[in-house]
Amino acid sequence: MPGMSASHQSFHVAVVGGGLVGKTAALALTQAGLRVALLAQPTAPRPADAVFDARIYALSSSSQTLLERLRVWQALDHSRLSPVYDMRVWGDAHAELHFSAFQASVAQLAWIVESSLIEQSLDAALRFQPNLTWIDTRAQGLDVKPDAAVLGLANGQVIEADLVVGADGAHSWVRAQIGSKVERRDYRQTGVVANFKAAKPHGETAYQWFKDGEIIALLPLPDGHVSLVWSARTEHASELIALDPAQLAAAVEKVTQGQLGALECVTPAQGFPLALQTVDRLVAPRVALVGDAAHLIHPLAGQGMNLGLRDAAALVDVIAKKEPFRDLGDPVLLRRYERSRREDIGALMIATDGLQRLFSLPGTVARAVRDTGMALVGAQPLIKRWLVSAALG
Repeated sequence: MPGMSASHQSFHVAVVGGGLVGKTAALALTQAGLRVALLAQPTAPRPADAVFDARIYALSSSSQTLLERLRVWQALDHSRLSPVYDMRVWGDAHAELHFSAFQASVAQLAWIVESSLIEQSLDAALRFQPNLTWIDTRAQGLDVKPDAAVLGLANGQVIEADLVVGADGAHSWVRAQIGSKVERRDYRQTGVVANFKAAKPHGETAYQWFKDGEIIALLPLPDGHVSLVWSARTEHASELIALDPAQLAAAVEKVTQGQLGALECVTPAQGFPLALQTVDRLVAPRVALVGDAAHLIHPLAGQGMNLGLRDAAALVDVIAKKEPFRDLGDPVLLRRYERSRREDIGALMIATDGLQRLFSLPGTVARAVRDTGMALVGAQPLIKRWLVSAALG
């Protein structure tokens, strides 16, 4: 397979981590003319009997634009994508919010996309990049020298790079090497995901319910399917995951008040822990963090992946605009990247964490406050337009 060896030992950039953000960053950097090493495993093929991925993302306009620029979006199987034209949100005291792409004067509010669909297109694009070397092993040693970062690999090889990009997730090895301090708050919730065939048409609408401190979302998929993301208390999540498909479908029908009629579970339930995670710095000499290595937020707004892709886009943009005399690992250059991301990351963390706290408060007073707040937002077109604009990235 082209580009899958580690014969070239010196690179402009080494990207550690092979999720969507890491692969997108690697592709964008190599398309910018840089020699890039990607330390990652290729995407595992989706099981032949799987109707849809368990992991689904709601991609914003900014993410779509980035993937279009990299010529990845055009290569996706668009029959497996679903636009979101409307979003309906219900509070636990029956207040309702409606967001419309038409009213916001945008083509769509988001695109619902399977994780493996994007990863497979990224993999295909990466294989055609002559400046990219794909190394299927992990890093186990990092030594930052004045003129290069030296990475020791698990296969015994050693590579050098001007810049190391840590895209290796919430438990980032790269982040640990630079001593970036992490603050993590466990929400004591688990995100339960599964996919269903719905009896009633979803109308390209995303639905969300806030109920008893938990958040339930149904996102539209092609051919009358929907994707569930249920942010449930950990003990409740364990009970949901233990249900058989028919029992889980019945539980979802009940909590969503039959909004989409009878449901048939087509993808087994999976769970992932939810937490808020911040780091004290995104950069160090010759190192930059992106994606979940740099931040972790609650999925209630579906913005975590979009935030990570904006990290990748910002890093590439800062590098593209650097002065000719600056090295890629120059702390001045990397601080520009860090400053460019602080406001976006901070604002989204405050918003998602604040909403999670607000809707987790027990009692009738808290419920009344939430209901009043949602009603006020619903009555203000300018506020609703601003919220849509923020979600679009």
